[in-house]
Amino acid sequence: MAIQSRRISGILSVAASAALLSHALSVQSIPYAWNNVRIGGGGGFVPNIIFNPTKKGVAYARTDIGAAYRLNPDDSWTPLLDFANDTHWNFWGSDALATDPVDTDKVYIAAGMYTNSWDPSNGHILKSTNKGDNWEAFPLPFKVGGNMPGRGVGERLAIDPNNNKILYLGARSGKGLWKSVDAGETWTNVTNFPSVGTYIQDPSDSSGYTSDIIGITWVTFDKNSKTPSGSSRIFVGVANLGSDNVFVTTDSGATWEALAGQDNTFMSHKGVLSPAENALYLSYANGAGPFDGTEGYVKKFFIGNSSWLDITPTPGAGYGYGGLAVDLQKPGTIMVAPLNEWWPDSDIMRSTDGGATWSSIFNWGYPPPNYVGTRTPFYNYDVSRAPWISTFATGDTKQIGWMIEGLSIDPHDSDHWLYGTGLTVYGGHDLTNWDANPRKNITVASLATGLEETAVLDLTAPISGPLLISAVGDVGGFVHSDLTKPSPTFTNPIWAGTVTGVDHAGASPGFIVRVSGISGGGIPMATSSDGGQTWAPYSAAPTTANGGKVAISANGDTILWTQANGLSGVQVSANGAPFAAASGLPSGAIIASDKLNNSVFYSASGSKLFVSTNGGVSFTQTTTLGNANSANAIAVNPFTAGALFISTNVGIFHSTDFGKTLTQISGVSNAWSIALGAPKTSGGTPALFVAGTIKGVKSLYKTDDLGTTWNKLADAKHGFASTANMVLAADKRTYGQVFVGTNGRGIFYGVPRSS
Repeated sequence: MAIQSRRISGILSVAASAALLSHALSVQSIPYAWNNVRIGGGGGFVPNIIFNPTKKGVAYARTDIGAAYRLNPDDSWTPLLDFANDTHWNFWGSDALATDPVDTDKVYIAAGMYTNSWDPSNGHILKSTNKGDNWEAFPLPFKVGGNMPGRGVGERLAIDPNNNKILYLGARSGKGLWKSVDAGETWTNVTNFPSVGTYIQDPSDSSGYTSDIIGITWVTFDKNSKTPSGSSRIFVGVANLGSDNVFVTTDSGATWEALAGQDNTFMSHKGVLSPAENALYLSYANGAGPFDGTEGYVKKFFIGNSSWLDITPTPGAGYGYGGLAVDLQKPGTIMVAPLNEWWPDSDIMRSTDGGATWSSIFNWGYPPPNYVGTRTPFYNYDVSRAPWISTFATGDTKQIGWMIEGLSIDPHDSDHWLYGTGLTVYGGHDLTNWDANPRKNITVASLATGLEETAVLDLTAPISGPLLISAVGDVGGFVHSDLTKPSPTFTNPIWAGTVTGVDHAGASPGFIVRVSGISGGGIPMATSSDGGQTWAPYSAAPTTANGGKVAISANGDTILWTQANGLSGVQVSANGAPFAAASGLPSGAIIASDKLNNSVFYSASGSKLFVSTNGGVSFTQTTTLGNANSANAIAVNPFTAGALFISTNVGIFHSTDFGKTLTQISGVSNAWSIALGAPKTSGGTPALFVAGTIKGVKSLYKTDDLGTTWNKLADAKHGFASTANMVLAADKRTYGQVFVGTNGRGIFYGVPRSS
């Protein structure tokens, strides 16, 4: 997917610049075939799903850190922004999306990841004229926060249905309301708009993440207010608590005023027009979401007489309201979702009479004789496309989900609905069963195939058994025996959250260890002796600790643990004995095991390399890593004892004598994740894969000859976003096959196209 940048006149397109750089650097780009390692879809938050109101079959999903997707006829999804490389890593933050109701092939995204210092760049408007196959990028003079608080409100970006050259964009950080009159290419501040927003989630946060102004929350055009120049009436929501937060213009933006009669106790998350009713539906909460919201209401505004009606399904229920959908085929049929109803499950409510009466997607009660909490569902639950979800949710009462801000009914098909959660996309094709008398069950199915959104934290690729084991944020991780089919998640224990580290034993690859990033979740470590088919808690790990990285010895009898919360320094446990401090290492040191010598572990910190020859009990510094001040990763040769590579902020170092001496690999000026895979020729040098910088270009590289020559593996369609966040593993069985974990687009696997 090519992209053009119009930052300033005369700059070459990004794609063309990259080609020229590659030629000048004399780094050969070789064609790779890239695909996602399939988990069945999901694994992260989907803030909204947007249907085109004019053309059937056109719909998009936006995610917070995994970019945007286009819906396919078979309910699967096509990723649209995989081209984003390190230069444009923040394009994967999608804070708003608009699909053109006039030229239905056009789609726009407000792209950017953070508004604080974590993202140094301003945002962009991404524009496509062919449903996301190709894009142009137009810079904005402010930051955009696709992964900031309030990312589920909206949409902040909207297209005038009566003049599709006019777009409005609501900004964060007090930057106000912006307007484009040339189809998104240039933007001007609407200086007469009355409010930039005052709500801040946590003013005490010194990082700026929760202490920034949420700003404008949504923009909605009234299509019924057509004039020769466009719509005259536009509604805009603003994140204010206790002051006016819905504003309107009736003269195409010449003047603005607070919508009369509004209840401003809470802030509006959604404002959805029902044209046939000449009404605006609004959902409100006392927080910006997606995690908070303990109070709220749902309102209906009648445009004709400027009157309000409170249509809250369950007032005072202890949650706010986020997701809001209007059925354009059935005026008066609406749906809302709580934000957040954490127990026993999130409800979804439906009304067919404009909010006068409501029904729920399930009933919950305590029937006699045992008076145990019991769910009576009015739905059939189907996660066959992503069976890991049922395992992940073991012991949890939640099926409908959480963080439901994106709730949509297909404007062309009343039976088709979709909604996003913190886990996946659910939906179905029999929604009107809800309205039958007697009532029939609807389908709630995971419909996220292709929408691979996990944030990958660690990978390991054994020499036999499963091809890959992954540790990911929020949903744990997976054992991947088939890269093309949904993968099973971890069991016993099932940590309903993040796994931070995983490793396998080199000489006994069936032995695997993983560590949980969840505090208070019981024993935070588990081991397997059969390649991840079964697991057992590693009882030596204290319940007061969690997180960090692990390394398991070649035979699988010793575990080294570093960077754990609740433990000091690096810890070691042999044969199930309690963890004890490994002497000679500083806190935070990175670790690895020799894959063939059971007594040897490696560690590095700053510019120092350490080696243990007694099973991790003690370490001794053997040498220095040049003038490095940051050691990032250690990759150990799976075929030869004592051979290892260390990535640092000044490049990569190589040892063939158990770390006694080092040589620096040529060409690499900075490196993060590295991995070793099968050699090109039997018995030859393992392929070395590097997420790093070679002569100024951050990307994914491979060398078969210890750096004499390099191949660039990323291409114009696959950039993998942030190089520093890539997590690499390499296949020890198939030459050239590499696994690339990303921060938001799951795991990719690639092989040379010639193979």
